[in-house]
Amino acid sequence: MPKIFEYFGFIFYFYSNEHEPIHVHVMHGTRESIFDLIMMAGELAELHVREKKGAEPLTEKDKRTAEEFIRKYHKNIIDKWVKFFVMKQSVRSTNIKKKL
Repeated sequence: MPKIFEYFGFIFYFYSNEHEPIHVHVMHGTRESIFDLIMMAGELAELHVREKKGAEPLTEKDKRTAEEFIRKYHKNIIDKWVKFFVMKQSVRSTNIKKKL
């Protein structure tokens, strides 16, 4: 379960047995939601939020924060996805300490 980002209590990560579409799990406290990154012509076209089975979803406020973060860092998320799942290389977590 590679953790890819930390941001003011939010943890962004992949599971090691993931599948497409490219998506990232976001945890804040004990809550968790999944964000699918829908790409078109190499650009982020949409974000779809879905619930993880057995987990309480993020609050609406936390979903908005996570979505804002993902929109800003989507290229980094995709790069880490490709590095981990396609190139089979390890990825490092980045701790973002500056507010969006």
